[in-house]
Amino acid sequence: MTYCVGMRLDRGLIFMSDTRTNAGVDDVSQVRKMRHWENAGERAITLLSAGNLATTQSVVSLLDERTKAPSERDPSILSAPSMFQVATIIGNTLREVIANLKGEKQQAAASPFSASLIVGGQIAGSEPRLFLIYPEGNFIEAGDDSPFFQIGETKYGRPIIVRTYDPAMPFEDAVRLLMVSFDSTIRSNLAVDLPLDLAVQERDACRIGHSQRIAENDPYFRRISEQWSLSLREAVNRLPQFEFSDGNAAQG
Repeated sequence: MTYCVGMRLDRGLIFMSDTRTNAGVDDVSQVRKMRHWENAGERAITLLSAGNLATTQSVVSLLDERTKAPSERDPSILSAPSMFQVATIIGNTLREVIANLKGEKQQAAASPFSASLIVGGQIAGSEPRLFLIYPEGNFIEAGDDSPFFQIGETKYGRPIIVRTYDPAMPFEDAVRLLMVSFDSTIRSNLAVDLPLDLAVQERDACRIGHSQRIAENDPYFRRISEQWSLSLREAVNRLPQFEFSDGNAAQG
């Protein structure tokens, strides 16, 4: 399992992913789930992946190979004219990989080779765009009603984003929000854990403006985690007191 988030803001795009992968409780390791392709000043593309590791690594390898030797049949994401075409190429590549791994059998969403992807970026002269790509290779785009996407273990970290997200927030506030979302997920699911990867794409820069790994003992992440837990307890204690109308609870 994993957890990845891609978010669209007025200032650009922000991405965060964990690095834990496991093939059982006694086979846990770290694998990067975030990849970048960049022609600085012309385009920057970030890909987040969740699902079968063989599938996602094959997709990334094929995309890399096709940036070096593109063809009409296998175009490169570094020469695609739009982010929509980038998402189309990646979706087709995902579908191709899953079909090859399964042989000639018909693809199904429940396939053990299933994977989901988030791809976002900007090409000079166009807007930053963000897409969620399903295992079947089709995709949807983020908009005002759906400004962020999650893949992997999504349920624990979603409520804080839904309640707090603001497209006008600065990147610094978005990082705090994502850290709380990831902390909630890490505390609830052992299959998600630090280190985390963070990347920011400023609008119209067409490059990866900031990229870092948040290590296991990162002091800032630890402060965020501790302060969030304390703030939650204080918030619950400030809620209006509940009272049983029949008084039974007090007697029990």
